Amino acid sequence: MHMVDALLSPAVGGAMCVVSAAAGAYSVAKIKKDDLSEKKIPIMAIMGAFVFAAQMINFTIPGTGSSGHIGGGILLAGMLGGFPAFLSICAVLIIQCLFFADGGLLALGCNIFNMGVIPCLIIYPILFKPFVKNGFTVSKINIASVVSVIVGLQLGAFAVVLETQASGITELPFATFAALMQPIHLAIGIGEGIITAIVLTFVYKIRPEILENATEGKLIEQTVSLKKVLVSLTIVTLVTGGLLSLFASAYPDGLEWAMEKTAGTAELEVKETLLESAAKIQEATAFMPDYDFKDSEEGSIIGTSVAGILGGSIVFLIAGATGLLISTIKKSKKKRGEG
Repeated sequence: MHMVDALLSPAVGGAMCVVSAAAGAYSVAKIKKDDLSEKKIPIMAIMGAFVFAAQMINFTIPGTGSSGHIGGGILLAGMLGGFPAFLSICAVLIIQCLFFADGGLLALGCNIFNMGVIPCLIIYPILFKPFVKNGFTVSKINIASVVSVIVGLQLGAFAVVLETQASGITELPFATFAALMQPIHLAIGIGEGIITAIVLTFVYKIRPEILENATEGKLIEQTVSLKKVLVSLTIVTLVTGGLLSLFASAYPDGLEWAMEKTAGTAELEVKETLLESAAKIQEATAFMPDYDFKDSEEGSIIGTSVAGILGGSIVFLIAGATGLLISTIKKSKKKRGEG
C-alpha cells in the first residue's frame, strides 16, 4: 500500500510529512528507558529487518487478480510496544523509499502515517492491548492480531482514499475508489493478520517476556536469554529476503489493483514540477530501484535476493542504531537528573 507521488498534491504530501515527523518526535519523547533496554534493542533491529524482507513478498488474493503484503505495524508493536514499533516502521519505509524507490519521496509522510501511525500509535493501544490486558494466551494473541490488523488496514486504505481526494486526483472518484480499496484490503488484512498471529505466537511460546514487556511495561530481566528467538528471527529474515522474495506474486498489490479498476491504469501522470523534482532526487538515491540492480533485466533473481538481504541489513543497522541512541540519551538524562 505504498503511495506514489502522482497520487498527491505537493500541499497534501508536505502536510503529511510534517504530521509524520511530529509523530516521530512524539514517539521519541514518549519512549521510556525500559522501552529500549539492552535486551530490547536487538529485537528492534531484527524485527525491522524482518518486516522489510516480509514486505517484499506479495501473496495472491484468490479470485481477484490482486496481491498484498504485510504492513508490519501491529507485528512490530506486539514485539516492541507502540512507540519503538513506530520508529522501526519509519526506518523500513524510509529505506524502501530512498534506496529502492518503493513509494514516492513526497508521499513518504502519507506512507508513514498510513502504515505506521495508524497501526502502531492508534490501533495497537486501542484494540490490541485491551485484548491481552489480563494475560496472554495463544487464542488472545490470534484474535488480537487478526482484528487489529484488519481494522488498521481498513483505516489505512481509507486514509489513502482521503489523501487522494484532498489532493484533487480526479482520475480516482471517491465512491468508486473507496468501494474497491476497502474490500481488497479486507482480504489482505486477513492474510496479514494470520501471519502476524503466527509470528507473535511463535515468539510467545519461546519467550513470553518479550510480548509482556511490550504490552505491560515489564522489564526483560538480564538473566533471560533471547539467543534462541534472535537466532530464529535472523534465519527467517535471511530466508525471507534472500529466497522467499523470489516467489512473490506478480499480480498488482491492492492499491495498484484498485487504481487500475478505477482509472484504467496504476501509473497516473505527474503534473507538478515539485513532484518531478522529488522523482529526480529519488532516482539519484535509489541504487536498487524496484529491488533489482540498475539497468538489469527486469526481475533478475540475483538482484531480488541481494536487495532483500542488503535492505534488511540496512534496516537492521538503522533501527538498531536508532534504538541505541535513544536509550543512551534517556540514560544520560536520568543520570544527570539523579546527580
